[in-house]
Amino acid sequence: MKKQVMVVDDSRMMELQIRKMLEGSDFEVAAYCENGEEAIARYEEILPDAVTMDIIMPGIDGLETAQIILEEHPDARIIMVSSLVYDDTINEAHDIGAKTFLYKPITKENLIQALTEAME
Repeated sequence: MKKQVMVVDDSRMMELQIRKMLEGSDFEVAAYCENGEEAIARYEEILPDAVTMDIIMPGIDGLETAQIILEEHPDARIIMVSSLVYDDTINEAHDIGAKTFLYKPITKENLIQALTEAME
């Protein structure tokens, strides 16, 4: 059975790219959320195996969204994804419990490797 991934990104193109990248892998997109508020609301109903989380989104940003999800679900496997990356952002992501960080543009290999490592 494929592992379920929730994609949280304000870009529908990113969700479609991730969906395509996961074809033929052990992972599939189970849900897509356009913002942090939606991700927080839907996490409980979906309980995905992993989450890819954009940082820059309207409303609650990805770091705050990840923190809220991890407070309620400490075992959540969240992979931060962003094109705007600074050392303090990476440190903050790790401090709140994100499993890893992917730099946009992501590749199929990097995505599957990050998801696989998050599952370990």
